[in-house]
Amino acid sequence: MNPGKKRRKAVVEERDCVACGCCVKVCPLGAIQVLHGITARVNPDKCVGCEKCVRECPASVIQLQEVEA
Repeated sequence: MNPGKKRRKAVVEERDCVACGCCVKVCPLGAIQVLHGITARVNPDKCVGCEKCVRECPASVIQLQEVEA
């Protein structure tokens, strides 16, 4: 891997998440879970930054952020 290389990963604003599960249904890699029926959480090790969850979220609380690869 290249040091300093950036990748985009989905991040959920958990306090504003409505836990509808729309993101879980569209994630092709199963990188998102709804925890205790309260909020969604992304597993950054599985997320590839495809943006499907960002587009599907009705509450607009998922964004892609750059992280170290």
